Amino acid sequence: MGTPVAPVPHMPGSARDPVTYILPIRSATSQAEGELTAYLRHIATRAETIVVDGSAPEVFTRHAAAWGDVVRHVAPAADLATPMGKVGGVLTGLRLASHEHVVIADDDVRYDDETLAHVAGALADAHVVRPQNYFAPLPWHARIDSGRMLLNRVSGGDWPGTLAVRRSTLRATGGYDGRAMFENLELVRTVQAAGGREAVLLDAYVERRPSTTRHFFSQRVRQAYDELARPVRLLVQLAFLPVLAVLAVRWGWRGLVGAALLVMLTAEAGRWRGGARRVFPVSASLLAPVWIVERALCSWIAVASRLVLGGVRYRGVVLHHAATSERTLRARFAGLREPAVPAAHPAAPRRSA
Repeated sequence: MGTPVAPVPHMPGSARDPVTYILPIRSATSQAEGELTAYLRHIATRAETIVVDGSAPEVFTRHAAAWGDVVRHVAPAADLATPMGKVGGVLTGLRLASHEHVVIADDDVRYDDETLAHVAGALADAHVVRPQNYFAPLPWHARIDSGRMLLNRVSGGDWPGTLAVRRSTLRATGGYDGRAMFENLELVRTVQAAGGREAVLLDAYVERRPSTTRHFFSQRVRQAYDELARPVRLLVQLAFLPVLAVLAVRWGWRGLVGAALLVMLTAEAGRWRGGARRVFPVSASLLAPVWIVERALCSWIAVASRLVLGGVRYRGVVLHHAATSERTLRARFAGLREPAVPAAHPAAPRRSA
């Protein structure tokens, strides 16, 4: 992982933080003409930026032409290929990273300067950092998915499309399992199993572009399948439908309305945590019951898929590994807990954005 790399072009007048920004991407169509290009041009003025591009050759070429003079644009390393291509992209970027503090972000994530500095700076006293996403703009399906985010904020924090991690920590573990569909959970569990500390920043909000409606629907069952990695949550989600049926039979519409109000109030509690009201509209809380019903249905489909197919069908293949259990990872990294994982240290003064 110590391969020498050429310096990333430095934009005139920039004031970079000592941070490496890794964007793993695999796109069926070129994004060179979209607003991602403008975003990359800006983020490259704030951080060393590495785009690891697993797109088809013609798309890769167009991306290289648009981004190559601004960021380090590379293909995933052949020896780091993983079933879930994102993991191979992250590990390739990690190999090339010049800085200890690394921010990993999907191609729909949009940091502003202040939040980038805040999230990267939190690595001063943590090994992996989990900020929170919010959608902008907000089509109808993003409002429903925002209800999920708010509910998650009252039970440990939502799982965003971005994390920050110490380069040395992830290198010490040898990376993380590229078979896992719930990649961010796998990364965090790997760091923790090796003795690292996670920081969940409930007050750090990173903008995220919503998916298309078609892609939203294509992910419903696969995302429900991810919860096989968290059995307690899966059991709770499987229980939603039976509980709703009991409420309907016993108390009729009053029972269902009462359950919906309880879900809305829970989501609203998530909206009041950490100042989330400034980025989440109240409609996200009102639509949270819709997400509950959708997740309940998809959870049963995901379990059936596991029993019938051995996994879940996604992009033409059947995937089965949601994420590795915490127990398995702790046993795997028992010898790495100390001193292989660098200790956290008191936060240093952060440069203002």
